[in-house]
Amino acid sequence: MTRPIRIAPSILSADFAKLGEEVRAIDAAGADWIHCDVMDGHFVPNITFGPDVLKAIRPHTKKFFDVHLMIAPVDPYVEAFAKAGADLISFHVEAGPHPHRTLQAIKAQGKQAGIVLNPGTPASAVEALIQDVDLILLMTVNPGFGGQSFIHSVVEKVSQVKALIGDRPITLEIDGGVTPETAPLVAKAGADTLVAGSAVFKGGPSAYAGNIEAIRKAAEAARGDWV
Repeated sequence: MTRPIRIAPSILSADFAKLGEEVRAIDAAGADWIHCDVMDGHFVPNITFGPDVLKAIRPHTKKFFDVHLMIAPVDPYVEAFAKAGADLISFHVEAGPHPHRTLQAIKAQGKQAGIVLNPGTPASAVEALIQDVDLILLMTVNPGFGGQSFIHSVVEKVSQVKALIGDRPITLEIDGGVTPETAPLVAKAGADTLVAGSAVFKGGPSAYAGNIEAIRKAAEAARGDWV
């Protein structure tokens, strides 16, 4: 059965001076998940926030917290992000030599676990891990900054990963350059969860609902959900 399209606004594009308000606003605007991009200035060339910020915004919504760790090493921080309120923790297969161990550490905290692939990493990198993951996230930009342009060559990899997933109950998520124009490409290829930052937060809170709906409808139309 085809999974419904989920929209997961990335708070990387929110106004950090009023982050709690922004989280409440995207919740009210129809966000399905809240995507939290954590960057360390080491694995990627930017620094965002740590578990204390996650803990501070957790009371502002009951929505699912999708925490994407763009950090290395990962294992020392899994417990802190789990306790801060993450529902799912994903990390990059490129971030360390022992991804199975990291997946086990996340599951040991009672959280869902995801694996992330950079644009230049082949689909085959998830084959040995697929039995242990709840989510596979494909980056459609190089991680580290918001507002980048969508890398079209990743669309074929979406199809490849979807084929690897088969009938398994694994979420296939896309992050990077998602707009009403690019969402149909990845949705048609098999993605069901779309992270969007700039495309959701542009125009301020009064525009959030319309922005989310535009991405959702474009993705659903490409899959034939709307006739």
